[in-house]
Amino acid sequence: MQSPGNAIDSPAAQPERRRRARRAHSWVPIRSLAPRHRERILAHLQQLDERDRYLRFGYIAADEQLQRYVESLDFTRDEVFGIFNRRLQLIALAHLAYGPRSAAVDAKPPMAEFGVSVLESARGRGFGGRLFEHAMLHARNRGIDTLFIHALSENAAMLSLARKAGAELHRDGSEAQAVLRLPPETFASHIGEMVEGSAAELDYRFKVQAQRVDRLLEAIAEVKTQLGEVGETGSQ
Repeated sequence: MQSPGNAIDSPAAQPERRRRARRAHSWVPIRSLAPRHRERILAHLQQLDERDRYLRFGYIAADEQLQRYVESLDFTRDEVFGIFNRRLQLIALAHLAYGPRSAAVDAKPPMAEFGVSVLESARGRGFGGRLFEHAMLHARNRGIDTLFIHALSENAAMLSLARKAGAELHRDGSEAQAVLRLPPETFASHIGEMVEGSAAELDYRFKVQAQRVDRLLEAIAEVKTQLGEVGETGSQ
């Protein structure tokens, strides 16, 4: 028999269990990106239309400006995350830019700024929110206590993400700022980051292998087609 204080029987614990169950069911593999992914990052940004580029950067960035942005990414300082589909296309992208460190020894950046973009074909699946949660976890595990979002006031999707997370919103005309105070890092938060990172890496490797198999099957099918055409020609 379960004791009255057991979490399984506790009514107060039921909402938390349901939230965890939904989270586990809707898990999304989010992979950390590196300099070798610059080409994929650029391809993702170039698929954004003028409206999306305006909301993401605050201006309608031309392809050349997007390329300069991608080339300027500092993967040794900041963190860039992405969600890949089965064809290894980058369908959602987040940039967590850390603020400058102080001159003190072992000083940690006091804050980080979050930016995100999701391709139109991949919207409605909560990818932006999952990337935001992922960024919050990474930031707090690095001693960051404040997450900052700078967005246009008309960027309702971005501001909604921040508001749901408990951020304070400040509007100034056409621009808005969201400031989110992060909880301190814990042993559990570090374990969570490690598990998510390992699972996402494994998922990515599976997708790479699946893509190779697809290419092999396509090559075999093409060879069979060509051999069939040669056989038909020879029998005439």
